[in-house]
Amino acid sequence: MNDMGDTAGQGRRSQAERDAITVEIGYALASATAAAVLVFMAVAGGPVLVFGLSGGLAETLTGVGVTLAAVVFLVRLVTVLWRFADRLRGRRAAAAGAPPQPSQPGRTSPDS
Repeated sequence: MNDMGDTAGQGRRSQAERDAITVEIGYALASATAAAVLVFMAVAGGPVLVFGLSGGLAETLTGVGVTLAAVVFLVRLVTVLWRFADRLRGRRAAAAGAPPQPSQPGRTSPDS
């Protein structure tokens, strides 16, 4: 049986939280894909098509474009999901009555 419980021991996730997680994963995948495609087209697709490049230079640009696109995809995916997890933890802490975390490390309150 699949337990959707939180590892922090705060109980099961509500349907709204599960839906929000699903939407956020979809957004992260879509935005990461769009960013990767844009990077690939800027590095490889555009120059090859516009300047009619072929041979070694086209292959090199394609390889660099694919590599950069993969890096951009992963960075965007992780960044979006990481920020969502932070927001979710903050909402759960606020709902549980815990004091909010400072907005900046080393500060004692968000207004400091």
